Amino acid sequence: MSTKKIVFYVALVILIIILLSVVTSAFYTVQENEYALVVRFSKVVDTVQSPGLYFKVPMIDEVKYFPKTKLFYDVKPSEVLTSDAKNMTVDSFLVWRITDPFVFYQQLLGSISNAENRLDAITFNAVKNIIGTFEQNDIISSADEKSRSYLNIAVTNQSKANASSFGIEVLDVKIKSFELPYDNEQSVFRRMISDRERVAEAERAEGEKEANLIKNEVDKTVNITVSDAKAEAERIIADGEAEYMRRLAEAYNTPEKEEFYRFMRGLDALKASLTGNDKTVILDRDSLLAQILIAP
Repeated sequence: MSTKKIVFYVALVILIIILLSVVTSAFYTVQENEYALVVRFSKVVDTVQSPGLYFKVPMIDEVKYFPKTKLFYDVKPSEVLTSDAKNMTVDSFLVWRITDPFVFYQQLLGSISNAENRLDAITFNAVKNIIGTFEQNDIISSADEKSRSYLNIAVTNQSKANASSFGIEVLDVKIKSFELPYDNEQSVFRRMISDRERVAEAERAEGEKEANLIKNEVDKTVNITVSDAKAEAERIIADGEAEYMRRLAEAYNTPEKEEFYRFMRGLDALKASLTGNDKTVILDRDSLLAQILIAP
C-alpha cells in the first residue's frame, strides 16, 4: 500500500472520529432530579426542567446541571443580641432547594457554595431580627415545643422571603440550640438552681401541710373509733352485769335459796378475812359471820 493511501485512511479515520464526537456532543440528557441550562458564550439560551434527551450546538453550547432535590445546610453557629442586649449563640440548620435555575445561575453563578454562603447570611439576619424581639429570660424560660416552633416558623418565613430573589426556596429552618456565653451561663445556672430550690421548698411545704391534714384526719378517725369501741365495751359490760344480776335473782328467788346465798357469801367473806398470819377476827353477835361460827 502506498504512502498516499495510508495517509488517506488515517485522515478518514480521524475525520470519522471527529464526526462521531461532534454528533455525540450535540445531544445531552436531563435526569428526573435535575435542571439543565444551555449556555452559549456565557449567555443562557435554554432552560430545561423536564427529563429527556435534548439537542445543543456541538462544541459551542455548554450544559450546566443543577439539583431539583431538597438540600441540607448546617448553618454556622452565630452570636445574636436579645432585646435586653444580652448575647446568645444560636445553632440552626435549614432545608432548601433551587426553584429557578436561570435566576440561580445569574445571581449566584450556579454555585452551591455561593448559595450556602448567601443562605448563611440570610438565616443569620432572620435569626438576629427575630431573637432581637425577645428578652433573654423569655427565651430561656419558654424553651418549650410551642415557643420553639414559633421561632422556627418566624425565621423560616423571613428567610424564605429574602432568598426568593436568588431562585432559591427556603423550605424549613430549625433552631437546634441556644447557648449562652460562659458568664451568662453561670448566672443563669445559679438562677435556675435558686428557682428550683424555691419550687422544691414550696413542694415540701405543701407536702408537709397535706401530711398534717392526713395525720389529723387519721388521728380523728382513730379517736372516734377508740371512743366508739370503749362505749360499746362499756355497754356490753353493763349488759353482762345486768344479765348476771337477772340470772342471780332468778337463781335465788325463794327464801330458802336466798338464805343459802347469804350463807355462801358469809363463808366467802370469812375465808377472805382469815388470810395472812393473824387468825383473830372480832365480830358483832348480830353479824352473819358470828351467827355462822357460833351456830350449834
